[in-house]
Amino acid sequence: MRNKKKITPHSLRHSYATHLIEAGVDLLEVQRCLGHYSIVTTAGYAHLTTRTDNNAVERINALMEGFSVTWRAVQ
Repeated sequence: MRNKKKITPHSLRHSYATHLIEAGVDLLEVQRCLGHYSIVTTAGYAHLTTRTDNNAVERINALMEGFSVTWRAVQ
């Protein structure tokens, strides 16, 4: 038998914020949607999940592909 989790307005709000962030919505926009005065409060919703972690890796790799590094001999 599975344990049932209690669903509260706060848990729904947290899930909503997490899904917005996973979908790539800017943290400042999420702050506005949630009505937070401080971005620090909103940042609490930005915990890393597997999806956001994978998106970060993909975005970093895409940015790094744009760099070209050339090494020259030092004389």
